[in-house]
Amino acid sequence: MKQIVVIGGGITGLSAAFSLQNEIEKQNISAKVTLLEATERLGGKIETIHRDGFVIERGPDSYLERKHAMTDLIKRVGLDHDLVNNHTGQAYILYGKKLHPMPEGAVMGIPTKMSPFVSSSLFSLKGKARASLDLVLPKSNVQGDQSVGAFFKRRLGTEVVENMIEPLLSGIYAGNIDRISLQSTFPQFETIESKHRSLILGMKRTRKPSKKSGSSKGVFLTLKQGLSSLVSELEQQLDERIEIRKNSSVTSIIKEGEGYSIKLEDNASIEGDHIIVTTPGRRAAQYFSDEIRELIGEVPATSVATIAMAFPKSAITNELDGTGFVVSKKSPYTITACTWTNQKWPHTTPEGYVLLRCYVGREHDQSIVDESDDTILSKVLDDLSDIMDVQATPEFYYVTRWKKAMPQYLVGHQENKEKVKALLDRDYPGVRLAGASFDGIGLPDCIVSGEKAAENVIQSLK
Repeated sequence: MKQIVVIGGGITGLSAAFSLQNEIEKQNISAKVTLLEATERLGGKIETIHRDGFVIERGPDSYLERKHAMTDLIKRVGLDHDLVNNHTGQAYILYGKKLHPMPEGAVMGIPTKMSPFVSSSLFSLKGKARASLDLVLPKSNVQGDQSVGAFFKRRLGTEVVENMIEPLLSGIYAGNIDRISLQSTFPQFETIESKHRSLILGMKRTRKPSKKSGSSKGVFLTLKQGLSSLVSELEQQLDERIEIRKNSSVTSIIKEGEGYSIKLEDNASIEGDHIIVTTPGRRAAQYFSDEIRELIGEVPATSVATIAMAFPKSAITNELDGTGFVVSKKSPYTITACTWTNQKWPHTTPEGYVLLRCYVGREHDQSIVDESDDTILSKVLDDLSDIMDVQATPEFYYVTRWKKAMPQYLVGHQENKEKVKALLDRDYPGVRLAGASFDGIGLPDCIVSGEKAAENVIQSLK
């Protein structure tokens, strides 16, 4: 019987284990899987709190509907009846001290409708004129990878990037777009430029028709009972072929004959023929040789914190009509974004209440993440008082810190991945890396990464 070990019980590791279980049964393979999780619970960054009728996500709150891997997994475990789309509404960008409506038709900051863009107060006349040059500029002659910032600045100019694109993309990656790899984050835009030359024209031609007029159904999905319900269902459906060991922190992977000895923090060890490592890159690096460690260590990660706050509706006298805002670097505030959760996800909040979720921590200044809960609350409330005239204190709140949790795919990330894979094949055959530090930070990306690693193991066993 072959021994397969999955290191890390986040969504990537769970997806890998669930996929292995299904394939082992389907193909009648003689194998046992051990899932090792360093903490006392599974799910990684997914964590849902239920309190007084509120459904509060401390980690990711949703995923893009067009990325089908997560919906497929939800269907396989029987939770598709609980899926719900977000409600749409006006989104804003906080530039300076003013909330500016996001121009209608802007996709990731790229204008596809000219009238709303031209009439927007977000940009100067000069900035709008510079962006319009995208319509006539030639294709790029850049060979290989480039930064997201350099790409968009060349196409649309600095002002549009700083005032709209950078706040939006930083909301996803919490990083410096002038260092982040285009090929590893938004390769579709490079493809659009290649095929259509102009980003604006290309986005207009390839954009799917918008949903029916008046529809409040958005492009994101979540589960009504919270994303932790997926974690619980996966854990429950893992059968006797999958041994789950929590509070089992791995310290090293040692090659022994044709297999491996996986050393744990409590000095115990586990034998494995195939290993899937899904832990964050900085932790995974310590398992391997210096050559691999150095390459994996080149994937830095930033820290962020979120604060979810519940208010009586009567206490928010200036509740704006919309789903939230992202913050430009040129705004003098601590918060980087704010979701009006009760309006974006109405099922999360009891009638008569408002649920706000604010984000803090920037790539160039993450010190706020280490402050006390009281300090974070105070600074966030000061900001909201100035931005939305919120004068009340919440009935309750939750601060969540994610230390070094947002991987930054620097320029050249894909090339480094190939180098790591070649070194693993040479020095650690049967060991595979998967997860957010390597293959994408979205939940569906992590699921695909875990399932592909599992598929690779099964092919090797066959």
